[in-house]
Amino acid sequence: MEDLLSQALESGLAIDKAGQAMLDPAGGANALIFLLIAAAGLAMALVYVPLRLYLTITARSRRLRLLLRIRKLREDLGQSLVAP
Repeated sequence: MEDLLSQALESGLAIDKAGQAMLDPAGGANALIFLLIAAAGLAMALVYVPLRLYLTITARSRRLRLLLRIRKLREDLGQSLVAP
């Protein structure tokens, strides 16, 4: 486990000629790509969630109106058959 941790730390840092640790450009690029993908996912979620809620609410209200209309038509047909 400690070997994996030390390898992970070493892969993120490079040692320059003076023996000082500096950030590895490839490690920084990987972090930047991760942040870009995470930001894109967040932006997509911010668009998707309200849109999905809106579509769900409007579909339910349309379905409810249709069911009420069917119920009213059934009542009207039932009354017209019984009345004569």
